[in-house]
Parts: sequence; structure tokens; C-alpha cells
Amino acid sequence: MVELEGHSLNGPRRIVCLTEETTETLYLLGEDQRIVGISGFTCRPKEARQTKPKVSAFTSAKIDKILELRPDLVIGFSNLQAQIAQDLIQAGVNVMIFNQRSVEEIFDMMLMLSRMVGAETRGIALADGLRGELGLIAQSAERFRHRPRVYFEEWMDPLISGIRWVEELIEIAGGEPVFPELRKQHDAKYRIVDPSAVIAANPDVIIGSWCGRKVSKEKIRARPGWDAIHAVRSGHIYEVKSTYILQPGPASLTEGVRQLHAVLAHVAGCRPMDGLEPEESLDPDLRAGANKHSPRPPHSATRTA
Repeated sequence: MVELEGHSLNGPRRIVCLTEETTETLYLLGEDQRIVGISGFTCRPKEARQTKPKVSAFTSAKIDKILELRPDLVIGFSNLQAQIAQDLIQAGVNVMIFNQRSVEEIFDMMLMLSRMVGAETRGIALADGLRGELGLIAQSAERFRHRPRVYFEEWMDPLISGIRWVEELIEIAGGEPVFPELRKQHDAKYRIVDPSAVIAANPDVIIGSWCGRKVSKEKIRARPGWDAIHAVRSGHIYEVKSTYILQPGPASLTEGVRQLHAVLAHVAGCRPMDGLEPEESLDPDLRAGANKHSPRPPHSATRTA
């Protein structure tokens, strides 16, 4: 056991996090003093971005800078960071790559990470609290008069539908994904959809989150034939920023699912239960209470074929 900054630490004491979700989890566990380097894409929590050295993007990293930090553990995410992991392993660094793709796997990641840093009790409490909030959101969604059909767009060229944890959170939040069969595909290229398939699916709402880019609703509306889609005709096109929903960690299970629920409640002509409203930057069309492009009342629950 080693004393560091007033803490008695078991497990790795100098951790580099190559993605945001493990950084946020360690902060929530009260173990942020272990973090010596983070991804440049880190936004949550703000303290991490303001105080921790940035040593990586997503598919690239500053290997020399990481080595200068003398980490005893580097934590990454997915096969897309395999080359970074290989380079670090060859340099003699301990590397852990998580590959969580579902809501349950996100919880597994958080619990495993808590055990690795000797904070299992706090990890269980954190997971239980987040499960409880998901349960409340599901309960709030039961009040909807109908469950809106959702096309979630993760990328725009080519069109890529939602990854598994996103689609699962849409269901918890009160929606029905229109391409549920694609969610289990780990590789995004197997979640590519043809624009004509979206027209045929005729979703009630389109939710975009373009991996760090601002969603252009005008470009979505201008796609050939998409003016026939119910979501486009009724003005139900919204953005949930990728930092909230495309991070497979605490952000998705808190602000991300709350924003999904707020969108779906609006489309269904309802409101989230008290205490479940989003806390951060919400789509301005949703904040305004109505989409200016909608030719009908914003809370209409009518759906045409």
C-alpha cells in the first residue's frame, strides 16, 4: 500500500485513460488522483480537461509523451485502439482495453475498474445509483401515449445507425429503434444503412449524434426523398451531442439517456417526470418547446403512414 496525496492506494497509481468514460468513472469513484494523462477529446468532467495532460486522440496517441508520464496502467477502448495498445505493450507498459458495447457491459466495465483501484464498494454504489435512475426513466416513459419510432444517426456519410448501448438507452427512454437488428454489430461498417431504408422505415423522430461534429438538420431535411419521412414532415429532428451519448460510460447513463428521454417525451406529447430533466446543453429546438419547422402543434401524438 502506497501513500499518495493523502490517499492509501492499492492497484495502479499512475493511470493514463485513452478515452473519456474511464476518466469520468475514476472521478466518480473519487480516484482521480491516479490519473496522469487523458484523451484530448475528454469533456467530462471539466476538471479533468483543465488539469490533466492530454496525450491521445482516439485512434492515435503520443507514445513518447505517455511513456514520460511513467504510467503503471494505460486504459483504452475497443479494437480501434489496438495499434496504440500494441505500441505501448512493446514499450513494456501494462495495458487494459475494454470493449463494452451494451448497457450491461458498461456496468461491467465500471465495476471491474473499481475493483482494479481498490474501490469496489464505491463502484457497486455507483452502479446501483445509475441503475436506479435508468429505472426511473423507464417508469417515466411508461406514461407516453405511444412509443415514438426512432432513427438514430451516428454518422452522416455513409449513414450509420446507433451502436448497441445507444439503441438500448433509446428503448429505456421510451422509443423504438427502427433498425434494431443492426445494434449488435461492433464494427460501424456493418451498421451502414441506405437512405432509402430510412424512408421506408418512416421514423417518428430522427436523433443525430455525429461523433464530434455538429448535426446539420438542414442537410438531413434536404436528402432526396426524406421530405416524405414523418420525422422530417413534423420537424422532429434533434441532436444529442456525442460527448453525452457516444461515450460508453457514465455520460451515456446519465445526461445522455436524460436527453434521449426529453426528446422522446416531447415527441410523444409528454414531459419527463420531475427530477429527470437534462442538466446540460440541450438541443435548442427542444428548449424552445417547439420545432419552428413543424406545421403541426409540437405535442401532437398523431402519426400518419
